[in-house]
Amino acid sequence: MKFYHLLEKIVTHPETHAKWLNTLSFMENAGAKKISACEHSEKVSLIQLKHAAEEHRHAYYLKKQIRKINPDLCSGYQQDELLAAFATRQYLHALDMKACRYLRRNFSLTKDELKYAAYLFVTYAIEVRADELYPVYQEALTKAASKIMVRSIIVEEEGHLEEMICQLDAFSEDWKIHAEIITCFEKHLYKQWIEAIVEEVLSVDYA
Repeated sequence: MKFYHLLEKIVTHPETHAKWLNTLSFMENAGAKKISACEHSEKVSLIQLKHAAEEHRHAYYLKKQIRKINPDLCSGYQQDELLAAFATRQYLHALDMKACRYLRRNFSLTKDELKYAAYLFVTYAIEVRADELYPVYQEALTKAASKIMVRSIIVEEEGHLEEMICQLDAFSEDWKIHAEIITCFEKHLYKQWIEAIVEEVLSVDYA
């Protein structure tokens, strides 16, 4: 099933749509926490603080959109309030672990340097994905004449990607070679995540 067709189906079913929004909110929140966890105890850049704050705001914004569907749905991040809960919870963590192992093999880094490098490359891979995902979601929302919108997130994610590229340029001249490998890790995990969501969505009775 193509991603757009999956989203078309999701937005037509209120409870499933609420879970989709909650799933995105969970992932934005997990990303924000990962960024904060990678902070050096003293050397924290303005960009890194800004990025963590904006990811937290995205998590809040997406969670708040659920009220437009049904304020009683998805009050937290419980298993039954997420789509493909296991794959959702593992996605970012697994990417972070794979990236750290790769970076440890290919760079001579201290513990703090490894955390920062992981922040750069993992966040870059996630921002590339966000730049693909949110516009397609907005297209499905617009077609369905939904009250929900994610245009503000699209603009900020585009800015995040530009910021990550600037930071990676400063980190390594050949960062693109390493980023390509880490984005391949992400593509594999994303495929597994989407497949798990498709399986769950197709089990819903849309009659």
